[in-house]
Amino acid sequence: MNWLVYALLTVVSWGVYGIFLHSGQMGMQDKVNGRYMAFLYVGFAYFLIAVLAPLAVLAFNKGRLDFWNYPANGLWWSLIAGVVGAVGAFGVLLAFGAKGTPAVVMAIVFAGAPIVNALVSILQHPPAGGLSSIKPQFFIGIALAALGGCLVTYYKPAPAPVKPTASAAPTVARPQ
Repeated sequence: MNWLVYALLTVVSWGVYGIFLHSGQMGMQDKVNGRYMAFLYVGFAYFLIAVLAPLAVLAFNKGRLDFWNYPANGLWWSLIAGVVGAVGAFGVLLAFGAKGTPAVVMAIVFAGAPIVNALVSILQHPPAGGLSSIKPQFFIGIALAALGGCLVTYYKPAPAPVKPTASAAPTVARPQ
């Protein structure tokens, strides 16, 4: 059951990732370079979590720290996974920069990613009995994931109108 707790941790973390990244981008107050500045901090965070934390756990568990001698197959697939993960995160940021909103961009990402995952998994590990042995419910699930992404994107709630601030109110000269 621990796997479910960890999976839900990922759901929550990735569920707020786009919102927080967009907030960071907007908070940089630089329309041209703010998104890249925000992504730089994502990189710093990845270093802290994805480099220092595993090193600490490996040291605590007395695991191998000679990572340059790890098996090549595992090393290269792990590096490729890191590259595609970083490219995906950068793609999210570029989508925001191209006027995508977190609700729309992340709905497309989280509806599309499981579809890609399912199809690539089938290609890597074909089912016993071939493609014809796949139950129709699998294909219905893929269609529902795509439909869900479309529905969330199309029917996302509109944000509340921005209220003018007190400093934005026009000043009226008083007669003397």
